[in-house]
Amino acid sequence: MRQHPTGETSISQPGHLDEARSAVGKAQWQRALDLLAESGLAGLSAEAFELRAQAAYGSGDFEGAVSAWEDLYALRIEEGDPVEAARSAAMLAMFLLIDTGLMAPVRGWVRRAERLLVGIPEAPPHALVAMVRTYERFMCGDIDAVRVQAATAIELGERLSVVPAMVIGRVATARVTLLDGHIAEGLEQLDEVATVLMSGDVDPLTTGMMYCELICAAQGLAMHDRAAEWTEVMEHWRHGSAFGAINGRCRVHRAELLRVTGPCDRAEEEALLACHELRPWMRREFGWPLVELGNIRLRKGDLIGAEEAFLEAHERAWSAQPGLALLRLAQGDVEAASLLIADAIAHPFDVPWKERPPSGELRLAPLLEAQTEIAVAAADLPTARRSAEALNRIADHFPSPALRAGAQLAEARARLLAEDLAGAKAAATGALTLWAELGAPFDAAVARTVLAEARQRDGNPAGARLEWQAARGAFDAFGAKGWVERCDEVLAGGRVPPSSPTSPVPAHAVFCSETDTRTVRLGGRAVVVRDLKGLRYIERLLAEPGREFHVLDLVAVENGTLSTGAPAGHHADDGRLAAVGMPALDEQARAAYRRRLAEVEEDIDEATAMNDPARCALAERDREYLIAELRSAVGLAGRQRSTGGSAERARTAVTRSVRYALTRLAEHHPVAAAHLQQRVRTGTYCSYTPDPMVPIDWQT
Repeated sequence: MRQHPTGETSISQPGHLDEARSAVGKAQWQRALDLLAESGLAGLSAEAFELRAQAAYGSGDFEGAVSAWEDLYALRIEEGDPVEAARSAAMLAMFLLIDTGLMAPVRGWVRRAERLLVGIPEAPPHALVAMVRTYERFMCGDIDAVRVQAATAIELGERLSVVPAMVIGRVATARVTLLDGHIAEGLEQLDEVATVLMSGDVDPLTTGMMYCELICAAQGLAMHDRAAEWTEVMEHWRHGSAFGAINGRCRVHRAELLRVTGPCDRAEEEALLACHELRPWMRREFGWPLVELGNIRLRKGDLIGAEEAFLEAHERAWSAQPGLALLRLAQGDVEAASLLIADAIAHPFDVPWKERPPSGELRLAPLLEAQTEIAVAAADLPTARRSAEALNRIADHFPSPALRAGAQLAEARARLLAEDLAGAKAAATGALTLWAELGAPFDAAVARTVLAEARQRDGNPAGARLEWQAARGAFDAFGAKGWVERCDEVLAGGRVPPSSPTSPVPAHAVFCSETDTRTVRLGGRAVVVRDLKGLRYIERLLAEPGREFHVLDLVAVENGTLSTGAPAGHHADDGRLAAVGMPALDEQARAAYRRRLAEVEEDIDEATAMNDPARCALAERDREYLIAELRSAVGLAGRQRSTGGSAERARTAVTRSVRYALTRLAEHHPVAAAHLQQRVRTGTYCSYTPDPMVPIDWQT
């Protein structure tokens, strides 16, 4: 018998624990959580804590998973078991590393594990510590330390039969080999790891994360064909095996590839669904799918939607470059674009992120490609030449057809600006050929526009027209509407305007209910689903796009106590809105955030003592991010936001109903669910905000 943190006392029920274990094994996450909670097992044993951690993570409750690992660590300390306590600390550090991007708390938990293992003979936690240290150092760009830690993780993993440590160490070693410029050797090492992953001998979480790493390594080298192969393997594997954030990460990779191959609409669908699926797990790193969504919309010509995605990523302390600089260029603000891209190159994004190269010239390639394009628009020949030369050096050091194509296109632009028409035509043709061979129609079409301009200036308007026509066809098939408009302007004899959206024709969609079912039609697909309260709330919002409804109005309309035509804000509970309720952020979660802040402060002190300004700067960013998160959970003058008043209860109920309804709708019509997830805002005031680039005329 053991006392719960709440003060309640319960007796272990082995039968329920067996059921919870079975539910976790079948990926029935919520059932496992319910069994643990209802039977009082959630705080009784080490196994119950670990099951709760797994089930919480699988169900999308990241903070719940972290809290369960913290509870397990505390239990092991209380039991006087330093080896198992160290294992719990290392596992907690790994989960924080995977999804938060906050390295200071990761280092804090690793230090706890290391202190516990002092004087202890080699045991599996030693391998786990080396494993976490490997990727913590990789994400912070300390490549020399990665070599040492990865070798230790591999050696200990093999000797102590800790498969995740061995696999993760080998992947990190391969990525360092690639960063050293030994491309063939690095890819061979990754292929060997892929064989291990496909054997089925590696646990699902490690398998999913390492498939993601293989794809990221290829994407970092712009080897889209290799990335596509590994994405296909990951896609087949994930069905029935992936859990937690893995499915969403796989979607981001598919969106990245579709951004290259097209069509653009499918790429946007994948990116939107990725944002929807990753929102429960990711913290700062949620900027990754947001930026990908912005990049896709920028290619599509949806400048408003692209800006929305880029700015949301920026609000999460995530770099939106070079996308944001290219957006400003497309909007006609060349000066802002030039300043943004110059700053991004001078101060490269160094917030830890394993999805792209953490250091070195390779991470500058996309920025330099954008700088060349912007410099040409600004008639800044020295900058254009400097960027093109840097790109050629990178392509020489990292043999990759896509990097070479990007370098050749940059050279073509710089030569065109210098009126070296023969050189511009040769470089543009080289880029066009490479992009076509790689199956990248959008990039090939952009190269055609540069080639067309060179032909036009060289006195060959017929040749230029052929290139513009071919480019237009490729842009149209890809779904790049803004570029199609530019091509049409040129072919009609007018000047080339900035990429800007026209007034599109509204698409027609259906969201009608009949008795207890609802028909949802969007994008050529129609489904009939069971009607739910949340869907009825959404129907009310769709009926008047842009109008804000107070939650009490929505509830009143649903209950039939208020007519649908009543003015917004017509609710009878205004006098009780300030009623005191329960804290919106429970004390356990607030305490967890405070503990992470304490860990950040400890990391800053240690970095200062070691005279490590780079580590100190990263830790200070972690602190700023955590403080911002805590502030978002409090009200005016630092008071806790609370629930309990009628309006607050309604807000909670409506939000929960809408989210549940969209989750169910996603099972039948994922595109419609993703659109509504993006455009329906819940809170004290709820609304449906139409996409200005793709307006939809909803029949309700």
